[in-house]
Amino acid sequence: MRDLVTVFKALADETRLQMLALLLRHGELCVCDLEHVLGVSQSASSRHLKTLLQAGLLDYRRRAVWVHYRVADDLGAERTIVLDAVKRLLDAGAMADLYQRSADGRQAKERGTFCAGERP
Repeated sequence: MRDLVTVFKALADETRLQMLALLLRHGELCVCDLEHVLGVSQSASSRHLKTLLQAGLLDYRRRAVWVHYRVADDLGAERTIVLDAVKRLLDAGAMADLYQRSADGRQAKERGTFCAGERP
């Protein structure tokens, strides 16, 4: 039960829900992508990502100086049910503006406008 409480506490923040929505949609993103799209500082994004990691929702990998986050592969039954519900709710159109900013950000990244050392 305590694990489930931690998950719901992690999801009880708009920025963390937006981060999760972007990761559910794109699979894996660099921290600089999340910072750019959400307009948050490095310290704020790190704090939010740490909360999602501690709740067992995310996993990460390092690539040089960049850190890439994704939804954890082994969520377990309870987290899977919760994330399936969250995904359905977020895909219901509530995140259309966020997804558009994400698409714009991906184009900017390809042009080298930000996070220039990290090219696809």
